[in-house]
Amino acid sequence: MKQYASGDWVVAEGKEDEFITRWTEFLEWTKAEAPGLIEAHLLRDTQDPRHFVSLSEWSDDASRAAWRAHQDFPSHLDAARSLCASFSNSDYELATEVK
Repeated sequence: MKQYASGDWVVAEGKEDEFITRWTEFLEWTKAEAPGLIEAHLLRDTQDPRHFVSLSEWSDDASRAAWRAHQDFPSHLDAARSLCASFSNSDYELATEVK
């Protein structure tokens, strides 16, 4: 069953470009260090350019959990999160899809 991780990010005003760079660096590190990451996307709200949603697809729950347990995970996440006014995250599993 497909597994996902999601983040809801509201970036501090004027920090949007730096946030995109830091999020990209975070996920490039993830791709290199966390087996099981299939792909990741960062979506920007067209109504509020400070609001972003990230979605990453994982091969399984154990891989996603190992990523979060990696000793360097907090510092990489915090590099992006430090630019935000608010952040929340969730884990999901696929319920259905339309292709």
